[in-house]
Amino acid sequence: MCTVAVGHRAQILRIPETTVNECCSMSSAAPVPLEPRIADLPIQRDHSQFLKELLRELSGVLEDNVGLDEAEGFISLVGGRIGQMMNREYCAALSCDSLTLQQVADVLVDLKSRIDGGFRIESIDETRIILVNSRCPFGRFVEGRESLCMMTSNVFGSIAATNLGYARVNIVEAFAKGDSRCRVVVDLEPGTSGREYYG
Repeated sequence: MCTVAVGHRAQILRIPETTVNECCSMSSAAPVPLEPRIADLPIQRDHSQFLKELLRELSGVLEDNVGLDEAEGFISLVGGRIGQMMNREYCAALSCDSLTLQQVADVLVDLKSRIDGGFRIESIDETRIILVNSRCPFGRFVEGRESLCMMTSNVFGSIAATNLGYARVNIVEAFAKGDSRCRVVVDLEPGTSGREYYG
């Protein structure tokens, strides 16, 4: 039974004991934890990682379903198109119709740097450009995905051949193969090994 003041008089209201007990138990109960907001969940994925995962899984599906050689062929087509687009952009920015040997080598390094690669020129002469790489733009997602190396081969080969007439690309070492770096040899004269490109 509870006494409740109403105006200047006190009135006796009869409240069932069960109701009083329920109110007391509710006030003493521990607060119910709130569920975390979806946007606050510790999911580590951003735009860059998503695109790398997408390319890794796409290349994996191709390798598993049509084989490594065919997968490299499909990715080569994409790399060739990107190489042509990049070549046009560099020529337009340099106000020239074609690049010199040194410009080709510098462009190959620069375009990789712009997408977070770590290429540098190891050596260069009239017959060969050798580049080494300390950081792959695909990061850890390139491991075990050798077909993705065709992006590098075709971009390099396409740009070199378009400007210098011919290129033959050998990826001697690659992160995708488990090596500690990439080493790419771009020969400017015909030979017996490597992927050939014509201007």
